[in-house]
Amino acid sequence: MTGKNARHNAFLRLVSSKVVASGSEYRYSLLPNQEMVIGRDPSCQVVLDAIMYRMVSRRHAVVRPLSLSPDSRFSWVICDLNSANGTFLNGQLLQGSQELHQGDHISLGADGPQFIFEYEFVPQPTVMRINQGTVIASAKNQQRQSQHDSVSFTQLFPIISTGKDLTRKAYLVPGILTVIFVVLMFGTVGNPQANQVIVGSYIASAAYYFVYQLCGKQKPWWILIAMALSTMLILLSPLLDFFIFVFRVVLPGNLPSSQESITFTELLLRMFFGAGLMEEFLKALPVLGAYFMGNSLPSPWRERIGVWEPLDGILLGTASAVGFTLLETLGQYVPVITQNVTQQSGVGAGQLVGLQLLIPRILGSVAGHMAYSGYLGYFIGLAVLKPLMGWQILAVGYLSASALHALWNATGSINALLLVIVGVLSYAFLMAAILKARVLSPTRSQNFATRFLEPK
Repeated sequence: MTGKNARHNAFLRLVSSKVVASGSEYRYSLLPNQEMVIGRDPSCQVVLDAIMYRMVSRRHAVVRPLSLSPDSRFSWVICDLNSANGTFLNGQLLQGSQELHQGDHISLGADGPQFIFEYEFVPQPTVMRINQGTVIASAKNQQRQSQHDSVSFTQLFPIISTGKDLTRKAYLVPGILTVIFVVLMFGTVGNPQANQVIVGSYIASAAYYFVYQLCGKQKPWWILIAMALSTMLILLSPLLDFFIFVFRVVLPGNLPSSQESITFTELLLRMFFGAGLMEEFLKALPVLGAYFMGNSLPSPWRERIGVWEPLDGILLGTASAVGFTLLETLGQYVPVITQNVTQQSGVGAGQLVGLQLLIPRILGSVAGHMAYSGYLGYFIGLAVLKPLMGWQILAVGYLSASALHALWNATGSINALLLVIVGVLSYAFLMAAILKARVLSPTRSQNFATRFLEPK
């Protein structure tokens, strides 16, 4: 009945209740040799109004042609392009790709524009098939040319149509925090101590944000801040004196004085006990506390707060290291050198040298305290993931993180080139741990650092 030269045209018909649609203006033909992207971006084949359909992503979904079926029809599949509000097929949220059938309803978002997928039988000779294709191609070219020549309201005022993309892709939150810190820096001009706290906090936040983006796992910001504050409180508590007594008096970790002459091997051994083992254990305490706290909470708080995989351990461990670095730098190193230089060269020189020390110490924490603690955090999370080997895993992580810490402290007094090598090595250890943690992560499909994102 259809004949050898029959053709089945497929098209999408827009039936959204937000517009009064009639005629072929809201009917989009599907070409067998071209995919059709639907979204708000002017480069899409189906361009939707950005003001009327704000729930639609810039590149929301795509309809792709497949090979000919036995009855000489092309089949078509629809795929969601990782849209913000999802694509629904016949009322069900679309997962992956799915073949379209006559009469299927497509909705962009739960309450977004709707399309109906339909076939149209067109009996015509073969020679007309070429002409019809030429007409369709010409119409498509005219439509594209019209789109390129026109300027929409959202193109003139792009902030109206960006929506959630500002926070998701444009780093709006870091930008806001930067502006806040800049205003605070201006406000603390003339107050060196407060200004140093603001500058140090901003640099530490930027360094941590770098690690956070590489990890790619969501963790509540207040948990990360709590990790840093907990480490600061431990350093200010009598618990620090107990740690010093155990690791530097009972164990051979007594740090040498400036007048004492010892070999590099002895210095490395003392740093291993007095700096590596002591400080890494101290910074790991809040991470272990988060693990035990998470175990006592119901889901989903248990997963959000606790340590359930290596990425959790890295995020919490590096956050603890931020608190350690800030308090150690602002409470010990900067005041001491500022006072010494002030006594010799005046107040201005002392403040300048203090700032010169502040910046590299905190910025370098990515290859310092954050690297050691993040590396140990990886092993804490790995021990949770593989409990049968938990104690062995923890021992390897604790000793290796402490060894890196001790090597940095010991080489610092010998040669600047060696210090660079150790710093790069520590950073490489942390990055390797992050990459391996992303592979091992049970929530890898939700990881924003590893998930493949199609442009919207």
